[in-house]
Amino acid sequence: MTPIDHPAPPPPTGTVPYEKGFALSLLRDMLRIRRLEERCAELYGEGKIRGFLHLYVGEEAVCVGALHALAVEDNVVATYREHGHALMRGMGMGPLVAEMYGKQEGCARGRGGSMHLFDRFHKLFGGNAIVGGGLPLAVGLALADRMQGSASITACFFGDGAVAEGAFHEAMNLAALWRLPLLFCCENNLYAMGTALERHEAQTDLCVKAASYGMPAVTADGMDVVAVYGAAKEAAARVRQGAGPVFMECRTYRFRAHSMYDPDLYRDPVEVEAWKARGPIHTFTARLKAEGKLTEDEFLSLDAAAGAEVAEAVAFAEAGTWEPVEALLRDVYFPEGGAP
Repeated sequence: MTPIDHPAPPPPTGTVPYEKGFALSLLRDMLRIRRLEERCAELYGEGKIRGFLHLYVGEEAVCVGALHALAVEDNVVATYREHGHALMRGMGMGPLVAEMYGKQEGCARGRGGSMHLFDRFHKLFGGNAIVGGGLPLAVGLALADRMQGSASITACFFGDGAVAEGAFHEAMNLAALWRLPLLFCCENNLYAMGTALERHEAQTDLCVKAASYGMPAVTADGMDVVAVYGAAKEAAARVRQGAGPVFMECRTYRFRAHSMYDPDLYRDPVEVEAWKARGPIHTFTARLKAEGKLTEDEFLSLDAAAGAEVAEAVAFAEAGTWEPVEALLRDVYFPEGGAP
């Protein structure tokens, strides 16, 4: 099948309207995610990480910009491409990598793996291996907060592929009907696994779908952390004020294949390289340098710190332990008299 052309827009430009400290925190977090995921790809090749592994390389501006705009008490529901979201919610990189190793020092004792990172303390209510599977959960969390009079909102991340799922429409309908405190964050990377947006959506303007449920919809450049942060901050404020749900589409692009098993034959390599020129890290770095908010030495220091954190996390996972066989039935419910 001939690949569909998705030409890359011009790279993000414009002033970075933040003081230096905050601007560098955005860059630091994108670097942390990028360096972690690059190392995870290597560990997968070494057989240290097994099962499925879906990398976020290229999309870092979305979760960094959006989650910086949220409060610590807000709920976050993510997809199977959620390593960056976990880091941004405050999960330690050590338990994160240990989880991918399958070690019991992981955030879910090694039972969840890459696609099921979970941290109740930091209000990360799971990655989810099912496309669109987090949407009903997000509605439930938002409803619970509404019923309890909480000021928290829920941010639910999902890809463009989830928009074709029935759960998406059910979630949008209920959230709008009940005016729930819910921010729908669509990470539109133009491909649902290996299927181009134009081949799985009759209406490719995803904001039109949201508008059909009577909720505000906004599109942000998902390759620009400034654009994402601004859109998410405004959207979250609206939701927090009790105005009901908001749909935010972030147009982004993953530089790697859907997963480590994917041969990536459905995209033209020329297209991939064109989008890499819009990479959120190097374009943001260039803007900061042009404004005198970042020097090359400061960049190298941030990058080295990210690399050191990754090395420490890998060492933590390597030193971790396997769950003993006698603990495998822990948390398994057996009806009375049904236990082995």
